[in-house]
This record gives sequence, C-alpha cells and structure tokens, in this order.
Amino acid sequence: MNRIALVEDHERMAALICKAFEGTGIEVEVFDRISRARAALEQLSYSALVVDRGLPDGDGLELVRQLRAVGRVMPCLMLTARDALHDRVEGLDVGADDYLVKPFSMEELVARVRALLRRPAVLQDLAPEHAGLRVVASESSMRCGGESISLAPAELQIMLTLVKAQGRTVRRTALEHAGWGLSEPVTPNALDVALHRLRKKIAAIGSTAEITNLRGHGYALVAS
Repeated sequence: MNRIALVEDHERMAALICKAFEGTGIEVEVFDRISRARAALEQLSYSALVVDRGLPDGDGLELVRQLRAVGRVMPCLMLTARDALHDRVEGLDVGADDYLVKPFSMEELVARVRALLRRPAVLQDLAPEHAGLRVVASESSMRCGGESISLAPAELQIMLTLVKAQGRTVRRTALEHAGWGLSEPVTPNALDVALHRLRKKIAAIGSTAEITNLRGHGYALVAS
C-alpha cells in the first residue's frame, strides 16, 4: 500500500484530504508541524509528501528544501494559498514536483498525487542498499547477489528503514511506526515476529548480514 505524509495544520482540511484518499489504496498520515513531519521522515518511508506552505512553525517549502539537500527524491506536492507566479516558481525551483493553489478540488489533488506515484521508480529513492542487502520497494523484495525473496508490506517498510539507517540504531517504536503506521495499534510482539521472519529471509538468500538488538536502544542492520 502506498503511504503519503500530509503536513497540514488545518484539522478540517486534513480530514477532507484523508477522506478523499479513502478507497484509493493510499494511506495518509497527518502532521500539523514541520518539526513533527521532519522527525517522522527521518525514520519512516513514504511514497510522497503533500505539504502546506503556511504552517505554525514555518513555510512548508523549507521542509522540501531540506529533503532535497540530503538527496531525498520522494515526490512532493505543495499546497498554497499564494497564487502569485513567483511563489509557484519558487516552489518548483526548490524541488517541489507539483503544486495546488487553494481552494482546490479534492478529486484533482488525488489525481495529481497518483500521477506522482506513477513516476518511474528510478526517479525515486526506493532501492537502498546496505551490508550487501538491497531492498527493492517497487517489487516488495530483498536481494543479495543474485538471490531475491519477497517481503510482506510490514517487512518491506521495516527493512527499508533499517537499510536507510546504514548501520545506525533505529528505535523500536520507529520500526513499529514504519511497519504499521503511526495510527494503527500494534500488538506487543508484532515487531518481534516480523524481525524473526526477516532474519530467516536474510539467511535464506545467502546473506550474512544481521539484525542486531541493542537492548534498551533499538535495532540495527550490520554486516557480519
């Protein structure tokens, strides 16, 4: 399932956007501050970002600027009440892929986001590699050398998070959020079960990489 991050502080607008995406196979997670969205984006993987420019802690365009500065190529659509040409040009120059001026049609928003999601995977940062493992999100698979194995949706998001961390420790809660989202309740042992399956799959494709548990800190994917 595709999952997008929506940065919008207007509760009614956010609710309307979430409702518009219901039934499309696209899950929406809402953040009302740039700081909260940035923290989630550092740990979780999203298919696209929809961000308002006018937010309580700044201009949403700055978030896009920061993502592009560190090489994140996730598609970004800006929502703005500013319809001046220079404002639209500024957004595109910073790295936004598209924009909508308020007020807008929810049907058009959904159509534009779906168009962004159809872009070739080569333009998106969806196949990270670490410790000899390559996670291919477009195929929901994990590769080692010439071997490949499929991943369930939660397993895919967990592995993407671990691989993108490049050996750094990832908190347990961050992995739970990656696998099941911020709004879904997670049973106490769901992550342990997923990690057990992932360790078996890593071994099954001939990799010696390990998912290590730093008790009290979190998990890391390391080369053996």
